[in-house]
Amino acid sequence: MNKYLQVLFALSVMVLVPSCGSVGKFVIPAQTQAVKILPTQTFKELKALPRPKGPIPVSVYAFRDQTGQYKQQANVSSFSTAVTQGSTSILMQALSDSQWFLPVEREGLQNILTERKITRAGNQGDNSVGTGDTLPPLTTGKILLEGGIISYDSNIRTGGFGAEYFGISASDLYREDQISVTMRAVDVRTGQVLVSVSTTKNVLSKEVRAGFFRYISFKRLAEAEAGYTSNEPMFICVKQTIEKAITELVLKGIEKGVWQAQESV
Repeated sequence: MNKYLQVLFALSVMVLVPSCGSVGKFVIPAQTQAVKILPTQTFKELKALPRPKGPIPVSVYAFRDQTGQYKQQANVSSFSTAVTQGSTSILMQALSDSQWFLPVEREGLQNILTERKITRAGNQGDNSVGTGDTLPPLTTGKILLEGGIISYDSNIRTGGFGAEYFGISASDLYREDQISVTMRAVDVRTGQVLVSVSTTKNVLSKEVRAGFFRYISFKRLAEAEAGYTSNEPMFICVKQTIEKAITELVLKGIEKGVWQAQESV
């Protein structure tokens, strides 16, 4: 009987290793410390843009999820959104990293105005001469960025491979979703849409499973199973899509003569 179990174990390992790529996939990960997000390919493209003639003040009031999509869960009602609701913050950081734009805070404008009132009231209460109303005016944006996450399509492509023989099975499945973003630059003075772009990215999810199920004797059942899943983080996917949109927005604006790079001066 021991030899039979050894054979089953050897066969299961032979199936598990090729299917999963490495045995290390099955090791439960340990706790890790917070780290800096590594630059992606879209971020490198954003940083590789030509230098601008001068940074453009730009206002962003909101860049939100316009899809209304919720996470799909089998046989369960979920109220968790499919994409991040912090896309405005992601856009503001990407605008600052591009060095083409000087982002002006507008999402938290009420907080700024309240803080300025507090500061002004404190200055007016000071007995020193000439300290009242010393706050400079707020920076105005020449360009208004509008748009948002306009589409999230689930299961645009699914597939995989599986095999089973003599109670030993292995499978490799994948699923692709798709997220789309649109972005447009609007002239504050005229309201004219100067440049408009759209970008999209696939979101990959993968599952690998393997195991065996076998009666080794009467009323004795041997069963083992192992596997792992890999899902692209939605935050990273949204970040990459927004960074790509800004890159395309800058390049299209240069092509149309909306703004200029240093090389063309």
